[in-house]
Amino acid sequence: MITSVSGDALVRSYRAARRDRSLAVLEGFHTLKHALRFGAEVTEAVASDPKGLARLTEELAPDLAESLPSRVTPVGEEVIAQLVPQAPRTGVVAIARRPPIDVASVLTDQSPSPVVLLEEPRTMGNMGACVRVAAAADAAGVLTTGENDPWHPDALRGAAGLHYALPVSAIDGLPESDRPLIAIDPNGEEMHAGDLPARSILAFGTERHGLSAGLLERADARLRIPMREGVSSLNLATSVAAVLFSGRI
Repeated sequence: MITSVSGDALVRSYRAARRDRSLAVLEGFHTLKHALRFGAEVTEAVASDPKGLARLTEELAPDLAESLPSRVTPVGEEVIAQLVPQAPRTGVVAIARRPPIDVASVLTDQSPSPVVLLEEPRTMGNMGACVRVAAAADAAGVLTTGENDPWHPDALRGAAGLHYALPVSAIDGLPESDRPLIAIDPNGEEMHAGDLPARSILAFGTERHGLSAGLLERADARLRIPMREGVSSLNLATSVAAVLFSGRI
């Protein structure tokens, strides 16, 4: 249920939510749209232009047209500017609960879809773009290691709220499982369409350092994305997209 509160209370609420690992701050119309479409429990939502929000919903999310605008509290643009570091152009910001993620269940799922593993990703927006691609490709989940929170507001914005479309979780390390571990590695064998076994864990490292030696040693196979000579690497999200969609051909 969306509650009406003062501007000062909203600022405190949203600043606290950015630090709360049980909550997600949703910045912008598309982020809120996808979160709601995939079952997010939204606790607060505000908009600086309710009529514009209604038009956007009718045009881009008619499935939510009867419910979304009525759940959003109108506030001034000056309030929106205080809630988040960079006010979204659509003037919509919300708070939702993060869904509980059971990593063991993700790994034991018997569907053929792969799991994406990002080892110590560095850039929040890039993490979000990886989630967006994984959701589009119907991956079984996205797991990340390292210090960066995959549910950071910047990552949620980069994913357009699609964290709610599949399991997304930070892990301390990759647990043992019966899934084949495929390391995407520039020194691996060239990848071809159809090379990915069902239920793979697809491991991606950083653009500069690649995957750790420990993860490479654990891999059942190492594959590289074919690239033009002289091109040293691809953006992380681009690599994830290339591998996921080549595996569907």
